[in-house]
Amino acid sequence: MIYLDNAATGGIKPFSVQNAVLASIKTCANAGRSGHRLAVACAEQVLACRNLLSELFGGYGFERVAFTKNCTEALNIALVGTLKEGDHVVATCLEHNSVLRPLFHLQKTRGVRVTIAPLEGGRLQAETVASLVEPETRMVCVTSASNVTGETPDLAAVRRRIPERTLFLVDGAQGAGHIPIDMKACGIDFLALAGHKGLHAIQGAGALLFSDRVDPAPVLFGGTGSMSFDPDMPDFYPDRLESGTLSYPAICSLFEGALVVRARREAGARTLLSLTTAFHAALTRLDGFIPYFEPNPCGIAAFRHETIPSETLAGILSDRFDIAVRGGLHCAPLVHKALGTFPDGLVRASFSPFQTMREQNSLVRALGSITSV
Repeated sequence: MIYLDNAATGGIKPFSVQNAVLASIKTCANAGRSGHRLAVACAEQVLACRNLLSELFGGYGFERVAFTKNCTEALNIALVGTLKEGDHVVATCLEHNSVLRPLFHLQKTRGVRVTIAPLEGGRLQAETVASLVEPETRMVCVTSASNVTGETPDLAAVRRRIPERTLFLVDGAQGAGHIPIDMKACGIDFLALAGHKGLHAIQGAGALLFSDRVDPAPVLFGGTGSMSFDPDMPDFYPDRLESGTLSYPAICSLFEGALVVRARREAGARTLLSLTTAFHAALTRLDGFIPYFEPNPCGIAAFRHETIPSETLAGILSDRFDIAVRGGLHCAPLVHKALGTFPDGLVRASFSPFQTMREQNSLVRALGSITSV
């Protein structure tokens, strides 16, 4: 199979990541729960991963790196653990449902007001986001990269245009590992990560990085291995946000994946920019196909055909050509409404930095064959 669904989950894992997972399964203790030598060694590896993520993303130290099972959980902690009745939030139409659904839930249950920033000229403009901020605006939420169009909003420009008092949340699911993200440089208060995409880790690896001016409340309660005599959750991070056993194999994979990103992120971004550039040019030469992306360093290339529904086209590519892409709305309905592709959605091919023009050429040939029948 030619796997071009990397925006859903990375299909190619570096050998170092694979080996780390295997080693963690062979020799694994519960980090933070015991004082014996193996448990201490596992805890040291967990701490090393916290430090590496904080370094890689300009974070605020290991204690402000909380591990989660995915980016969605990290976003829920940031949103549900921070927003209160009467707060106002500005989000964008590029956001994934992992941002939108918690916000709309809080709108119903806590009276949080939500305003959605539209596209201007087909793109998200920092000025548009800033124009929607009110005196009561507690938070602005902007994705690092659209999982539909591959657009990478200018995060630093958004931060410069919104008040210092306003918290800034960034969904790093699609951008992290592909584009540089520096929390301190961009004034980011919450950065949610999906380890299994651009960070090359396995599924089950997520993290929330947060600044020293926020104090998110826990949304999950239970054992932490610390302060066990206290009926309340610990009052210090990251323990306050990490109930239950951590996924040690996932954290080991995230550590190794982050090392790969640190060593070759720029090279990977160049590869993805080259692949999406070539694919965009090829699509414009194929009859009936319309691209909904620009060349980008995240490898995302969404498109549609004038007459073939997106999910039908994705099914044909899978069944006849053994090419894995995704059709539909990609859990981001508002951007499809903004683009005029709701409810059918788009076909999304998403490339890996470990792929070459061979995979891109195979997809182009398959699309050409489908429409020439």
